[in-house]
Amino acid sequence: MSVKLNNRYVKDFIRDDELLAMNAEVKAAHELVMNRSGKGADFLGWLDLPENYDKEEFARIKSAASKIQKNCNVFVVIGIGGSYLGARAAIEFVKSPRYNEIKKDTPDIYFAGCDLSSSAMRELLDICEGKDVCINVISKSGKTTEPALAFRIFRELLEKKYGEEGAKDRIFVTTDKTRGKLKELSDGKGYETFVVPDDVGGRYSVLTAVGMLPIAVAGCDIDAMMKGAADARAEYTTVSDLTGNDCYKYAAYRNLLYRKGKKTEIFVGYDNYLAMLAEWWKQLYGESEGKDGKGIFPASVMFTTDLHSLGQIIQQGERTIFETVLDVQNRRDEIIIPNDPLNLDELNFLSGKNMSYVNRTAFKATALAHVDGGVPNLVLELDGRSEYDFGYMVYFYELACAISGYILGVNPFDQPGVEAYKNNMYALLGKPGEEHDARRAELAGRI
Repeated sequence: MSVKLNNRYVKDFIRDDELLAMNAEVKAAHELVMNRSGKGADFLGWLDLPENYDKEEFARIKSAASKIQKNCNVFVVIGIGGSYLGARAAIEFVKSPRYNEIKKDTPDIYFAGCDLSSSAMRELLDICEGKDVCINVISKSGKTTEPALAFRIFRELLEKKYGEEGAKDRIFVTTDKTRGKLKELSDGKGYETFVVPDDVGGRYSVLTAVGMLPIAVAGCDIDAMMKGAADARAEYTTVSDLTGNDCYKYAAYRNLLYRKGKKTEIFVGYDNYLAMLAEWWKQLYGESEGKDGKGIFPASVMFTTDLHSLGQIIQQGERTIFETVLDVQNRRDEIIIPNDPLNLDELNFLSGKNMSYVNRTAFKATALAHVDGGVPNLVLELDGRSEYDFGYMVYFYELACAISGYILGVNPFDQPGVEAYKNNMYALLGKPGEEHDARRAELAGRI
């Protein structure tokens, strides 16, 4: 098993009989998912994706990735939210945040269109100066502001540098299969396109072409990643009983802690390569559960770094939080701590020990301290950081999220609240339309 739930540090807060009492709710949620009878069931395409994915498109993804690797030394992925977080999480998880500095047989990969920062865009354009560049724009409609503006800028850059015909072979588009402005443009210009499935929401889309093309360009084994997800599907969807399913246990524990007043869940990692995975996880759970006046607020920390900044409030602040630690078991780096004859730091007692041993000891010590301070800790033990492990873990989190959302009583697959800021922004920016004209005057009086 690639993911195992360790409940050692939550037993002081949730009794075994309380967990078992959740069995009926978990089974009901399982039926809603498996029978596709719950709210938002039209977006359950990710459920069987590891077995039923488009094999022809998968082959095209590999071919395009190989072409990109040969033709450019900078690859820019343009997207926001689920259109980039999963891919970036996978690349950093498997390769590490600094992999571009040490692995030179793949392009340097950068992400754009995930904010409106002109300084970040300027810096990225400067990086691209004098380099061969390819881009992958990811957007179902092509009209989302952040990626649409970034695509404008990079399309102009490529057409000026290579001409319209040359740019055509450097622009790869992941969008709707048949409709939308971006699909229209791509067909007209002759860009190679990949599909954002209709039945898979953005935050669940990392194992589709949305994530798989950038992941493949980074040199990751996407077959192994899909195999991990397929094995997780076989492991978790066939057992509806709570006691035999660690994925469902995670969903149940989260809801039990929430009912006991633990309103914030903090994702904890002890390696920086987990930072973007935490960002992906925050979108997955935040968008899925935060509605109808409900939801566990998802936050994240990277220890031990953040123990020196947020450790105090976690240890002794308001007791409304719990932590979920992703504990990667099999480390692949051996760093032996040297002996120092001067011993100025008084750490010679660690000489000869592996640095990862010290890091794991820090995790155990921190978990015990936080439990003593009234902070429950769930621990998810992951075998390693291979492509297989990543695919397995992604499916674990996605299924747990669906089950948890249904237990909470919300639709885990919509996100109606994200339109509010967009409508305000369009009105204030003067986007044409009668509804924006009326809204603009009202907003102007408030700011």
